[in-house]
Amino acid sequence: MSVRPPALHHGGRPRHRLDFPHPDDSSRMEIPVLERKRQGSRTEVTFVLPEDTPVGPVSVVGDFNQWDPAAHPLASRGDGTRAASVALPARTSHSFRYLAAGDYWFDDPTADHHDGTNSRLHT
Repeated sequence: MSVRPPALHHGGRPRHRLDFPHPDDSSRMEIPVLERKRQGSRTEVTFVLPEDTPVGPVSVVGDFNQWDPAAHPLASRGDGTRAASVALPARTSHSFRYLAAGDYWFDDPTADHHDGTNSRLHT
């Protein structure tokens, strides 16, 4: 089932800000990370979050998976992080957000851009 996030307008759905560990705490990841690896005409993008922030399951949803939360759940990598990878055409732009338990939508502060509604990445 595809679940597109509600439209965001000024004064609309609240923006969520997660408090990630402080950079001085070297034992934990500071903030989300977008890892990119070029593979010919495609770019593998890996969305990485701390394993415990936010608590519970998290999926990355976007125009690349028709906003389907079941398509790309983040899985533990065994190093204190969790991640999901998506292969996208090179030199394209995509909208995305994270969806956590309890219908908790949040942005990626390390995204290439924010369009006022979604996080944006460029491959």
